[in-house]
Amino acid sequence: MKAAPVASTLSGLPDVEHLLVHTGQHYDANMSDVFFSDLGMAPPDLHLDVGSGSHAEQTAKIMIAFERDVCLALKPDLVVVYGDINSTVAAAVVAKKLHIPVAHVESGLRSHDRKMPEEINRVITDSICDLHFVTEESGRVNLLREGIHPTSIHFVGNTMIDSLAALVRELPPPDVEEDYLVLTLHRPSNVDDHESLERLLTAIRSGAGDMKIRFPVHPRTNNILTSSGLAEALSRESNWELTEPAGYREFITLVRGARGVITDSGGIQEETTWLGVPCVTLRESTERPSTVELGTNMIVGVLPAQVERAIRGVVSSDRPSTFTRPPLWDGIAAERIARIIHQFLNDNAR
Repeated sequence: MKAAPVASTLSGLPDVEHLLVHTGQHYDANMSDVFFSDLGMAPPDLHLDVGSGSHAEQTAKIMIAFERDVCLALKPDLVVVYGDINSTVAAAVVAKKLHIPVAHVESGLRSHDRKMPEEINRVITDSICDLHFVTEESGRVNLLREGIHPTSIHFVGNTMIDSLAALVRELPPPDVEEDYLVLTLHRPSNVDDHESLERLLTAIRSGAGDMKIRFPVHPRTNNILTSSGLAEALSRESNWELTEPAGYREFITLVRGARGVITDSGGIQEETTWLGVPCVTLRESTERPSTVELGTNMIVGVLPAQVERAIRGVVSSDRPSTFTRPPLWDGIAAERIARIIHQFLNDNAR
């Protein structure tokens, strides 16, 4: 969702050759292939097929393949990385060690929680990049505090919102006949221990009351639910609806029609803010403070009483009729990024 609008815009420039590299970090068909189709993206130009593994194994595999098949074989003038996953930091480190400039889309976001692997990826990536593309004001402030030169920081908006706005223009109005909540859970701290996961699910169920809970289950979460017997237990309750991971179009359609969303994801906090859908985030902090300050997002942690109380509040309230979107979340962030990249490449070619 972050890459699609940038790839499309860069590919439309007559004097820029843009290649898309899929590392294979996300390899499940429901978590990868369907997104290319839903976003109207051409297949990746290169696929590194790294697959799963521990953080160290996966990052190392990406670094080896990216150095060999991309940086040394193709000698790019610029590497663009997105977000905060292992692929992000792996590609950035490899490129910089070969003296290839790096641009980071979604730069500067900070949860200030170093226990989150994504936070480590964000800090390392930003410390070595040449272009920092920021989605919200907090990102600019964080980068300046960390000593990043102001001229490399560009407040451009949010390319995830570019993808979301384009999709929403194509979708029919949401179905208002059915009342339900949407749940997503995948963060290791929330799902890897089945007893903690059971307590969390019990709190969610109590807060929801009689309202249906639609739960597209991440592969990681599904493994825990299945092995612990929780999946079977939930299947016997009428208001739980467990499904395979949803594609982008299907998921956004689901979210648009929901009374509220319960999640531990980062990107969904942004999507619900733009859509004006109440969001209960099961984390102690967020790297996207604008979703709380301006949007519909609530950070409630994972204590059962707090989770139950927050969800009950969403269930008992109507969807907000008016809401605020953060600055520059206007659907044209990719155009701003493309202009800056084009100028950067021209300046470096002289």
